[in-house]
Amino acid sequence: MENKVTIKAPASIANLGSGFDTMGIALSLFNTVELQEWDSITVRTTDGTVPVQGEQNLIYETVKAVYDECGRSLPGLALVQTSPIPQARGLGSSSACIAAGIVGANRLLGQPMTENEQVAFAAKLEGHPDNVAPAMLGGFVTSVMENGKVYTVKKRVSDNLRFFAFVPDFELLTEKARAALPDTVPRADAIYNVSRAALMAAAFCEGKPELFAVGAQDKLHQPYRLPLIPGAKRIFKLAPQLGAKAVFIGGAGPTIIAVCDVANLAFAPRAILALQEDEATNRFSLQTLTAHNESMF
Repeated sequence: MENKVTIKAPASIANLGSGFDTMGIALSLFNTVELQEWDSITVRTTDGTVPVQGEQNLIYETVKAVYDECGRSLPGLALVQTSPIPQARGLGSSSACIAAGIVGANRLLGQPMTENEQVAFAAKLEGHPDNVAPAMLGGFVTSVMENGKVYTVKKRVSDNLRFFAFVPDFELLTEKARAALPDTVPRADAIYNVSRAALMAAAFCEGKPELFAVGAQDKLHQPYRLPLIPGAKRIFKLAPQLGAKAVFIGGAGPTIIAVCDVANLAFAPRAILALQEDEATNRFSLQTLTAHNESMF
């Protein structure tokens, strides 16, 4: 067992348009967490952010849940966090906290949980595996949760791809984004998404980015969430004009993701200029990210 551990958990984007609650990619933006058993609960950050204190802190809650699952008591926890992942923006900030808490707690306990058990436990806490699975496994991951078990397929993401995150200065809570979705959808819309999700997964696995634009098309969640994100429709129109292979909402939003070829050097400067020129989009900033293909284990 380790007395003190340091964990790096990546940001992630879920859904990729058509793959609602089942596909995701880990990104090169990290929540770095130091954990140590302590005689009280102490939480601090090194990046100037104000963390949630005490037992309501998500990382503490996760560590405590792992200890309970393994039949161990947690006397207290000293937690130090540094995270540039923006909260409530659709970049998997909560999943990174859950992933860090599980992997860190498991190491503090001497690793009683297997890798598969850790992923399944993360999906149980999160409610779905589309963010936590790629965060923990790295790369592009398609995942399904069935009877408490998570089934995954991982594929390394090509170094030739760049992921441009259009991040607004406002939040969109996942609860609100999910509340906008209908309880049922027409059969035609379900068939539309199944076919495109299959194409998107195959395109990533076979390295065919020319299929991303069609594969990312969606009728299950994006049409209902776009009205909650001022300026998003403008970005959906702008990104393909600048050469993006695909554009979709990052997770529940409000971040919009454009996928580009690494050779498209003009995308970022042209996109930044276009954002500033339009009142509908000047609340967005642009971050250039790559896929993170390494596992946390």
